[in-house]
Amino acid sequence: MQILILGPGCSRCKTLLQLTEQAVNELGVAAEINKVTDLKQIAALGVMMTPALAVNGTIKLAGRVPTLEEVKTLLA
Repeated sequence: MQILILGPGCSRCKTLLQLTEQAVNELGVAAEINKVTDLKQIAALGVMMTPALAVNGTIKLAGRVPTLEEVKTLLA
């Protein structure tokens, strides 16, 4: 599973990264998590509001920080 955390590096982006890492660990799935901080790359992916979460090339969430349970649902 390929996961992208999209955002400039703000506190909300860091929180999403931590929640995503925790969800991956709790679910026991194999995943590669990468951060994308370049605004041009983020816009090229069609994201206008950060933080955002992309799973296998599909934007699953944008513009807010989800709960841990919501992240687990998005990854399952």
